[in-house]
Parts: sequence; structure tokens; C-alpha cells
Amino acid sequence: MEFKVGDLTPILEAELIRTLSDESVLVRINGKELIIRLLKISTTEIEFILENSFHEAKILQSNSSETRLLIDGLPVTIKKHSMLTEVLEKSLTLSGAKGSENNLTSQIPGRVVSIVVNAGSTVKKGDAVVTLESMKMQVSIKAHKDGKIKEIRTKQGATVARYDIVAIIE
Repeated sequence: MEFKVGDLTPILEAELIRTLSDESVLVRINGKELIIRLLKISTTEIEFILENSFHEAKILQSNSSETRLLIDGLPVTIKKHSMLTEVLEKSLTLSGAKGSENNLTSQIPGRVVSIVVNAGSTVKKGDAVVTLESMKMQVSIKAHKDGKIKEIRTKQGATVARYDIVAIIE
């Protein structure tokens, strides 16, 4: 992928090499391998440690060809690889990060129009937990198993991406 930082002329070349077991990722930026330790990931922001420094990234805008971010207050544009979704799916599957059996994930991107249950609620497999709007249609994300909602990881009005964790069911 290519990264353009602010108004700087140089474009950085970066790639995700692999996901590590301790919530870290190994990346290569301009030929140098670095480990990024992920602290917090949500649909709109990421907090991470890179070379012993804390950083915060906020997503300003995202479409199919690029994402605009603010990283530590500096604007950054990321040009997406045409096969980014497939690469991420493969990476998540290989690392096992995609699916703890307790994670309820979104199968589509969309905007959260309602949260049907609260933390502590008991749900049965197939019960609606969150309702998304995508392409002018409303789609329910349903419980994949019987259990108790431990945590809701999204808010009404938020945007979720495919495979974002929206709730934890124990």
C-alpha cells in the first residue's frame, strides 16, 4: 500500500507481513520491518505503540480506493490495494484473530441504527443483537449462540466494517 503523509511529497510503501500472537502486527515500511502493538481498535480509531512511542489514528473518511486518517494530528491518506479485503480476511483467518467463539462480528459494513440488547441480557441463537443499515437496507446481526451479552462494542450511529466485533457473548 502507499501512504501519503500530509503535504509531504514522499509516498511511503508499507505492507502487512503477518499478525503476531500478542495483538501485534509485523509490518514493512519503506523496506524496514517494524512491530506495531495494537492497544485499542474501534471502527473510528486505533491506538498503537510503534518503536516505543504511543500513537493515535482517527479515521476521517474511507471509501473503496483510499482511507483518510489523522495520525497524531497529521493527515495521512492510504491508497488501498485492490485486493485489501481478501488479504485481511486471509490474515485474520490464519492468525485466528477473526473468531474467538465469543465474538459476534458484522458480516457486512454498515451504520448501526439500533442496538437491540444491553450488556447482561440473555440471548438465544438467532436473536437480533444489533441492526445495521447498508445500501438502504436494514440487516440484523444475530447471536451465533445462546448466552449472555458480556459487552456491546459499538454505538448507535457508528459505522462498522466487515468483521468488526459488535458484541461479546459468553
